[in-house]
Amino acid sequence: MTTTHSKSTERPAATPNGLLMLLLGLLLIVGGPVTVAQDPDNAILVVAGIVTAVIGLLLVCGLYSLQPNEGMAIMLFGDYRGTDRKTGLRWVLPWYTRKKISLRVRNLTSDKLKVNDKRGSPIEIAANVVWRVQDSAQALFDVDDYQAFVNIQVDTALRDIASHYAYDHGDETDVPELTLRADAEDVAGRLRDELVGRVSVAGVAVDEARLAHLAYAPEIAGAMLKRQQAEAVLSARRLIVRGAVGMVENALADLNERGVVELDEDRKAAMVSNLLVVLCADREAQPVVNTGTLYG
Repeated sequence: MTTTHSKSTERPAATPNGLLMLLLGLLLIVGGPVTVAQDPDNAILVVAGIVTAVIGLLLVCGLYSLQPNEGMAIMLFGDYRGTDRKTGLRWVLPWYTRKKISLRVRNLTSDKLKVNDKRGSPIEIAANVVWRVQDSAQALFDVDDYQAFVNIQVDTALRDIASHYAYDHGDETDVPELTLRADAEDVAGRLRDELVGRVSVAGVAVDEARLAHLAYAPEIAGAMLKRQQAEAVLSARRLIVRGAVGMVENALADLNERGVVELDEDRKAAMVSNLLVVLCADREAQPVVNTGTLYG
């Protein structure tokens, strides 16, 4: 047997201006003792004065105030009657229950989570989420604690996102794929979409979601740093060799075009080898003066 969850929906509450009710309440509170003072021996006036003062106190008890981007959920014996979003001094009957809720934009930075990425590497990840309450009825009545609910859903979404992406690109032979480090915008978009679906039940809207922290876990951080350094060295070497080959090609073409010297294939190979050693070496080349001929 399946049970369905009844979704609450926010609706506006009809409440009068509180300033008029405040003036009326103060008038009755002052008028009660005045009535009694006119004839303290008159039982009818005494009762009327007491009732008048009590009514005035009840009117004052129904007052509440709202600032911009605040709402007041109105309930009668547990029955939701609507949410008042009008700012200023407002009033309801004093036996109505009131629960204030903030509708302002909130900023949440999650705790650092230690999770495994798509390749199983342990990483640390955290997110920054900008959210706000969109439907006060859902936030108050459809979940137990909407703030704790959002915190838990952010952590859950982060774990799910990490399992779908690798921290960084692997070997060059791998098929190109999105990664957490290189494709922050795409990851942020998916994280936001994931959160929108998860927190909608609580009447919460997610305006923005981005990764606030991303790093390898401490136990593999050192090894991964060495790998990144090795990749950087290989990339630099590759660029140096590519440039050196181009320079050697240009040098041989210029010598051949100008007819400076005639080189056979063996001498060309030796010249190419020497030039590549000079251009690709880590240290500066030491000049050697050849006092003989080119061939001996």
